[in-house]
Amino acid sequence: MIGFFYLILLGAIWGGSFLFMRIAVPSLGPSYLIEFRVLFAALTLSLIAFVTRRAIKTSGLTQHYIILGLFNSALPFLLFAYAAQYVSASVLSVLNSTAPFWGVIIAAIWLKHEITLRTIVGCICGLLGVAALVNLQTLPSFEALLPILAALGATCCYGIASNYTKIAPKVGTFDNAHGNLWASTVLVLPMLSFSPMPEMPTTNIFFAVLALGVVCTGIAYILYFKLIELLGAAQALTVTFLIPLFGILWGHVFLDEPIGPNTLIGALLVIMGVMLVTGVKVQQFLPWRRRMS
Repeated sequence: MIGFFYLILLGAIWGGSFLFMRIAVPSLGPSYLIEFRVLFAALTLSLIAFVTRRAIKTSGLTQHYIILGLFNSALPFLLFAYAAQYVSASVLSVLNSTAPFWGVIIAAIWLKHEITLRTIVGCICGLLGVAALVNLQTLPSFEALLPILAALGATCCYGIASNYTKIAPKVGTFDNAHGNLWASTVLVLPMLSFSPMPEMPTTNIFFAVLALGVVCTGIAYILYFKLIELLGAAQALTVTFLIPLFGILWGHVFLDEPIGPNTLIGALLVIMGVMLVTGVKVQQFLPWRRRMS
């Protein structure tokens, strides 16, 4: 039962990350927002490592952390932050769930993995879901479509990162999270000179960024590792399906974003597609049922 609680909590936290981005990006701009996000997250994990006296593996892993930091945090976070200036938190949270589609496509091209009929059907469902969401935004031109493409580019980065970890040096999950966040902090830093802060952030903006970095990134990583420990990697993956549900909910409650039929249809199609691609069954949302049987 505790595992199911962590699952819901993590879905709520990660769903809230798009809310905080929407709140903070108009004042900070994408570069400053993400620099603060990864810095606060890295400091959080460093503090946890210090308190728990956990040694972090760094020797000979600089290149590994830079590659992981680029594709797992720095680049996708920047792309999502850019998109958050124009696209609702609801739509962003659903687009975020397309990462598994990129994962299987990149695995087929890069690692020569076989693509099954189930995977093809899942990708088609996801594509239809994205099409429904784009229609919701009523985008009239290619320039207006760029934020959607940026969000999809971010999830493509996640697909690259997930496949890279399969051939990367074997490093613990905490070390990977900690190392990639510090690498991301360094990678995003030069972007600050090209993207000035639009305005001085208010106290509310500061707390939104703090929540995004500390809670939605740093603490969320710890919760995810704990979830894998409690439920296993396959069941922990079901958090992917909860993120858009909470993203839509938080966007509606706190930002008055509309929940139209296209939002719901798009979310349903993307979630169905992810379930087909990953092979996750509905029963995996109910981990206590198997323990009772």
